[in-house]
Amino acid sequence: MVTAAVIDDVYRRESRRVLATLIRLLHDFDLAEEALHEAFVAAAEIWPREGVPEQPRAWLVSTGRFKAIDAIRRRGRLTELQSELVRRQDDVSAANAARSDENIEDDRLRLIFTCCHPAIDPQVQIALTLREVCGLTTEEVARAFLVAPTTMAQRIVRGKAKIRDAGIPYVIPSAADLPERMQSVLSVVYLVFNEGYSASFGDSVTRADLSAEAIRLGRLLVELLPDPEVIGLLALMLLQESRRMARTTAEGDIVLLEEQDRSLWDSEAIAEGLALVERALASRRFGSYGIQAAIAAVHARAKVPAETDWQQMVGLYDALLTVQRSPVVELNRAVAVAMRDGPTAGLQILDELSQRGPLADYHLLHAARADLLRRHGNHAAARSAYEQALALVQQEPERRFLTRRLNELASPSKS
Repeated sequence: MVTAAVIDDVYRRESRRVLATLIRLLHDFDLAEEALHEAFVAAAEIWPREGVPEQPRAWLVSTGRFKAIDAIRRRGRLTELQSELVRRQDDVSAANAARSDENIEDDRLRLIFTCCHPAIDPQVQIALTLREVCGLTTEEVARAFLVAPTTMAQRIVRGKAKIRDAGIPYVIPSAADLPERMQSVLSVVYLVFNEGYSASFGDSVTRADLSAEAIRLGRLLVELLPDPEVIGLLALMLLQESRRMARTTAEGDIVLLEEQDRSLWDSEAIAEGLALVERALASRRFGSYGIQAAIAAVHARAKVPAETDWQQMVGLYDALLTVQRSPVVELNRAVAVAMRDGPTAGLQILDELSQRGPLADYHLLHAARADLLRRHGNHAAARSAYEQALALVQQEPERRFLTRRLNELASPSKS
């Protein structure tokens, strides 16, 4: 029996693929989104009677396309737009046939390149891709960018209008254009992965669907352009994802890296990730993703926390800062320095970083300070830092973790 749960499952698995194909066919984001909605409404009516089709994605695309034509007819624009829709579909079919030897037939990848076109503002590129390709809500994207939902909605609308008005093609760029276009795409894929690996807010630490999608797209990008940075990004995502099963308890509470059961780490993902790191670094062309992958590899090679090579870790963070100087990288380096040289050394760097301002409202800065103060034995200052982190955190498991740490410090043995 086809239940609402079955249709919901198809929606979760297929909706972004269907939407990407409808955008390719219709060249209209809003019309495609409306058609997607109508296709699933039709599925909810028909599938309980007739069963789920053998190819539900194809059924939804076909239904959505006809729903779009119906919508155009209702708006009185069928005559002027019907021939244009047919022409667009013929153009897409010809383009697909011309590129068939490259074995790249993924509409979401095409849609990413469209959303990341250089004619679109970089901030809008990422927001538009997260919203349209990966299905994050406008509120989720806004939270990731630390802006108001109304501001983010305006950016997304602006991006759609730019694609429409500039006639930006829905294609994978030529080989000559790929390198300069790739960096924006890599940024988008990694942001999607990060939202899946460590959700910016909500009841769950992770969103496995998003991180799996990012890894899938990363594999396609490696096929398309096996550049060291592309390979490095895939390696980084695999090595980080390998720890998923050990990162939370059965109740959904956070388990810190140093406390994780490393037997739960995915050995196959680690092996693949380490091989990719070696492949990326062998090029001697060091970019930010390759170096970050090398950092993740240091963790992956340590069978127990005490085997972690913190000297190498600090050196890699130093290298990363030469190609990607950012406050978050400096924060992570400070933690590595603390593990190598002791909490006092790390606290000195964190205090300097805090005074410069960019991370003043970043909960992880205050959480890191709290942890180092706790290790140093300054429990009063640690409690204050944990309270600052709690005031800023938006993810419920992180809130529980910080509360637990704060309660531990409040016990008589810690005062």
